[in-house]
Amino acid sequence: MLAHRISLVSSSGTAAAREAAKKASAAGHQIIDLAAGEVITEPPSSVREGAIAAINAGTNRYTDSIGLTPLRTAVAEKLSAETGIRWNTDDIVITAGAKQGLLDAALAVLDPGDEVIIIRPCWPTFPSQVLLAGATPVFVDAGPPTYIPDIGAIRAAVTPHTKAIIINSPNNPTGAVYDRTTLQAIGDLAINYQLWIVSDECYSSFVFTGSRHESIVMAHPGVRSRTILVNAFSKELAITGWRLGYFAAPAEIISAAKKLQSHTISNANVIAQYAILHHLQVSDGSFERDMHQRLVRARNAGLLILSGLHDVATPGANGSFFFYLDLSRLVSALPAGGPIRSTDDIARVLLEETDVASVAGSTFGDVNGLRLSFGAPPDLLESGLRRVVDTLNSLKIKYAAA
Repeated sequence: MLAHRISLVSSSGTAAAREAAKKASAAGHQIIDLAAGEVITEPPSSVREGAIAAINAGTNRYTDSIGLTPLRTAVAEKLSAETGIRWNTDDIVITAGAKQGLLDAALAVLDPGDEVIIIRPCWPTFPSQVLLAGATPVFVDAGPPTYIPDIGAIRAAVTPHTKAIIINSPNNPTGAVYDRTTLQAIGDLAINYQLWIVSDECYSSFVFTGSRHESIVMAHPGVRSRTILVNAFSKELAITGWRLGYFAAPAEIISAAKKLQSHTISNANVIAQYAILHHLQVSDGSFERDMHQRLVRARNAGLLILSGLHDVATPGANGSFFFYLDLSRLVSALPAGGPIRSTDDIARVLLEETDVASVAGSTFGDVNGLRLSFGAPPDLLESGLRRVVDTLNSLKIKYAAA
């Protein structure tokens, strides 16, 4: 018999969407994949060179459980430059992707009976890992058009059992970028109620409005001693499959992670560690700048196409690389009892009838949403979005006449 904890979590909805797209492709369909949580491109040559050099050098030994010291130093320097706050080698843990960092955080600070506030729509890994740690997710819904959480609603969700709050800006799936006022208010709340802040900043390289990304520790330096800042190289360097992430945290969390990782992953992949170290040592940042500019162009082209939707507002897409559509008005306008009753049905129709893969909002705890990635190759993206617009605009007419 399986452990009870396994029954508490479901399979990843994003993984299910990818699997459905793969099956359709295997059946001979030319799928345009707008479901992927990654930018489809080649990784930088500096990363590949670093990996090849490590392999050729016969690198095959364990590292420290929290990562190579030179890599941790390089990450600390990178984070210091990005935030304007001084980080040291001892503040950094190298992880097997951001998910490992988030799990380390959950296991380090949560006990059975604790509660964790999560802003919804949310990446499904957040509540799943809270449940696996024996704690309880408490959701605070953030709605369209901004998907910025209401501080009063967050405060109302705090109980004597609340131990932490998880924030994600830029946000997956909504693309919301939290403003300084919101971040400061969350920081004040965390201090007042003595909460841990777990800040997932994996999309920090992808902000498209205003200035650059602002971490909560920049907006509210007073929360640094209670913040676990999680990030990864997966998105910004297009190496999601390499599984290399990191987090910055107070000393007690670093110590806990050292214990946890020694009994779970032993260490993050050593070849990936040397590859990223080489990149950080030799790169001039041109790959990251080019990636950002590519996504700016994709976002602008995509928003122009999506502005043709009749019953769906054009999304904000201020950060990350997702268009998140609020389909509530469209679904409510369709015949009750008809074949289209939810965004899950719409995602199915898009895949089966137009060969476009998307992710329904139910994956993220939102029955009204639909996520489309603009990390797809530009020509495929524009073609796919036009199919989405044509299909969504035709639904009322098609099913009203049925």
